[in-house]
Order: sequence, then C-alpha cells, then structure tokens
Amino acid sequence: MQRESMEYDVVIVGGGPAGLAASIRLKQLARDQDRELDVCLLEKGSEVGAHILSGAVLELRALDELIPDWSDKGAPLHSPVTEEEFLFLKENKSFKIPNAFLPPPMHNSGNYIVSLGNVCRWLAEQAEEAGVEIYPGFAAAEVLYDDNGAVKGVATGDKGIDREGGKTDLYEPGIELHAKYTFLCEGCRGHLGRKLMERFALRDGAQPQTYGVGLKELWRIDPERHRRGLVVHTAGWPLKNDTYGGSFLYHIEDNQVAVGFVVGLDYTNPWLDPFQEFQRFKTHPAIRPCLEGGKRLAYGARTLNEGGLQSLPTMTFPGGLLVGCEAGTLNMPKIKGTHTAMKSGMIAAETAFEAIQAERGRDELTAFTEAFRQSWVHDELKRARNVRPSFKWGLLAGTLYTGIDQVLFRGRAPWTLKHPHADHDTLKPASQSEKIDYPKPDGKVSFDRLSCVFLSNTVHEENQPVHLTLKDDAIPIEVNLPEYEAPEQRYCPAGVYEIERDDRGNPRLRINAANCVHCKTCDIKDPKQNIVWVAPQGGEGPNYPNM
Repeated sequence: MQRESMEYDVVIVGGGPAGLAASIRLKQLARDQDRELDVCLLEKGSEVGAHILSGAVLELRALDELIPDWSDKGAPLHSPVTEEEFLFLKENKSFKIPNAFLPPPMHNSGNYIVSLGNVCRWLAEQAEEAGVEIYPGFAAAEVLYDDNGAVKGVATGDKGIDREGGKTDLYEPGIELHAKYTFLCEGCRGHLGRKLMERFALRDGAQPQTYGVGLKELWRIDPERHRRGLVVHTAGWPLKNDTYGGSFLYHIEDNQVAVGFVVGLDYTNPWLDPFQEFQRFKTHPAIRPCLEGGKRLAYGARTLNEGGLQSLPTMTFPGGLLVGCEAGTLNMPKIKGTHTAMKSGMIAAETAFEAIQAERGRDELTAFTEAFRQSWVHDELKRARNVRPSFKWGLLAGTLYTGIDQVLFRGRAPWTLKHPHADHDTLKPASQSEKIDYPKPDGKVSFDRLSCVFLSNTVHEENQPVHLTLKDDAIPIEVNLPEYEAPEQRYCPAGVYEIERDDRGNPRLRINAANCVHCKTCDIKDPKQNIVWVAPQGGEGPNYPNM
C-alpha cells in the first residue's frame, strides 16, 4: 500500500510554543500580503498540549509581539506573579535570599504563572482560526529528501504495526507531507532533529549540548496555605554541591500549586535517582507544610536544554530550520524558554515567507542566521551564556560566579566559558561512587514511581514495535550493569527500565515502553548512547491536564 502525499508551503513538526508561533506568524504575513499560504502542523500527542510540560512562568515579550490583544482573545493567563522567594536549602534548614541580591534575569515582575499546555491549546485555536491545518495524533517518523538531498518534508508513522513489525488488520500507511520548507519544532532532543544534525553536521563547531530533567507534580492544597501568584525557587538540598539542579513551587489559580524539581544531567554519580531526589525534596521542612493535606492531580517529566548560546547548532539546513528547543534556545538563568522559542519561530516564519514570496523553495534559509543574530533572543542568550557552564565548579562557586557575571558584568563579560563534556560522558563507575539510600515514600508528600506515572495518563498500544530502541542489545548487561549498576533503572523518571534475572540469576534488561512519558532522558544520559528514542504511534504517550 503506497503512502499518500500532500503538498504545503510550510510543514511544521511539533505543536509547542515554537511551532505554533511560527504557524500563526506565517498566516499573519500571508494575510497582510493578501496571499494564499498553505501551512500544516503535525502534533504527535493526542491533542495539542497533551505532551507539553513546563513550570511555567511566562515572560510576555514574544506573545505581546505575536498577538498583542491576547487578553481580549481569552488567553489562559490568570495568575500574574505577585511575590517571589528564593530559598537555599540545607537538610533541615532554609535561608531566604533577599530579592535585591538576585541577578536581574531571575526577577519575575510582569510575568504570569501558567499551564503551558493550556497556553498551547489556546495558541492552536488562534492558529486554526487563521487557517493553519493542525493534525494531532500524527507522529512525524521520517524525514524525506528530494533528489538534491534537501529536505522535502516528513512522513507520518505507519499505524497498525505489531511488535514483530508485521501488519495487523488495522494497518494504515503513513502520509507524506511535502513542503517548500520544513520546520522541526519537536522540543528538546527531538528525534528527527537529531538525525538532521548528524546528516548535515549541524553540530560542527558547537559545544556539547547539556541538559536537565525536570519533574513536575500539580497539587491542590489547603486554601489557607495557598498564595496565588507566589513564585518560589530553591537550590541546595537534597542535591550535593557537585550536582546542578533546583526546584520551584508556583501558586496558580484554584488553590493549585505546581511543584517541580530539575536535575542537571551532567551528574556523575550513577546511584543518583532524579525521581527520588524530587520526592525527598518535598519532605523538607520549608516545603512539606505547603503540600501536606493536599492532593496530587498530575505528574510528568521532560528534559530541557541548558547549554545556551555556545551549544546551539547551525539552525538552517537545505529545506528547513531547527526552531526553539529543538535547537536549544532556553535562557537558563531565567529558567524560561517559552518566549525565546516563540520568537525563534516567528523569525523562522518571516524568513521562510520572504523566500516563498521570491518563489524559492528547499534551499537553505541562510537569512535566518543573521535575523536570529540580530534578535533579542540572541542578545538574551549571549548575556546568559556563562551561567550554566560556571556550575562545573560546584553549586557555591557557580552561584558566586553567576552573581558576578549577571550583576557586575550584566552578562557582558569579555570571555565565554565552555561546557567541558557531553552529559553521557560524565558518569563515574558505581564502585567509585557513593551509594544513595533513599527513604521509602510516606504516601503523604512523597510517592512511588508507578503511582506517579499513573497520574500522567500515559497510554501506549502494547502490540507495537518498542519505541525505545537499542543499537546493541548486549551493552545494557555487558557494560552498563557491571560498570554503572544499570543507571537506566534510576535516571528514567517513569520506571521504563528494569534489570530482571532468571532462575539461574542471569540478568536481562526489561523495557516497559508502555510507561514512557517521552521525556528523552534515556536518549541523553545512556553512557554509551545505545538507547535511541523514536516516535511510537501517533496520539500515544502522556496526556497531561493543565501541565
């Protein structure tokens, strides 16, 4: 059965802030020029927003540019930031850092606490009203190339394939979507973007990208403990000085609190378990009272780019662009990437529209590079570039340096620090590392992994090819287990990986792919880069409400 094909001016892969902003901007430009422009957006989640997870505190700059009357159009921004706290945690104590001592990028006056998933659902409504064709539940599984080697579009994955690769009675072939230009907006560690970076050597000259894994729960708490508009960030315990990370508590409407924890994936101890660190964090005396007696409503996890400007790849390739977190445009000191992702999508739209107006297609949009360089996104990232790499010296030294860099130099220091290594290169042997004994969950503020995964509403059809693929089936047992005590059992926040033993004690790796929340941690942290995440059937994975 041959695949059908559809033709568009622009195909966008990913219904996050970058892709949606790009689609809306393309339609705005076409409207202003009284031109027909066919724009298609693919979203692998069951709906736009289903796979979106972020803190999130939203800076309005890009939204104000894209849709100035967002309030009149019902944007779901209901909780302006009213107060802020930054706490440094010791095991049983906390110290509040005066706001006057915080670097300017860390202040949130004028920002809003939001559900980014709901913001994306609203942006999708604006895009569809403008004429964008949005197809949720369709995962882009393959990049397509023309005879000259340029990207000509993508193909969605076949459906109805069984676990052995055979066709079931429900088999449906994927659809090819061809375009003059294709935007990859899959978010952090997109699987198609990764292939394009390799094919076109887009990472040549860039420093290694470094990542964090963010875990988040949504709670409804006692109204007497709720302070709508309060933003709390912490650093310190339970992480040690040599491990980058921190937390947030954001008080939003309806007596709800978004609580989250981020661990930098350049950590060295293979015994470290980001999920357990998150659960332990919630038991701290400064945090527990806020949550105790409340109810967990949702759980999820997602990786985020932390490398900044020096880790950006070349964002252009013949036939398209890498946009937003696909490339890594998050501003680390601000702990924000939505506004920068949206603006990069808008620049992509403007560049592609100009080329289409000139009757071009499938060439390299080199004008994007200069337009991006002249934008406020590039300026932000340039000023932020030295913050994350400074934490290679540890929490205390990195914090001190950040104060000097962001307050004294205002991000304009005449040097650029380097990221010394990729995250998968950092693990030490388990035998040389301190084993971490985590407390059992108390069922009040800390919980087990699988009960949390249940709250992510994750669904995968069991009878399909496993989407967590191994380049070499032997490596988990012959390398990862003896050297690192199988760290995939701990760095995965969803219990996907388990070491099982048969009656003779022989180990094997079990992959519980149905648990996967699409965070991409395994694709990043596996020490031999043996695990490769590929898209499952469209519409599967988590279904995050209000995240």
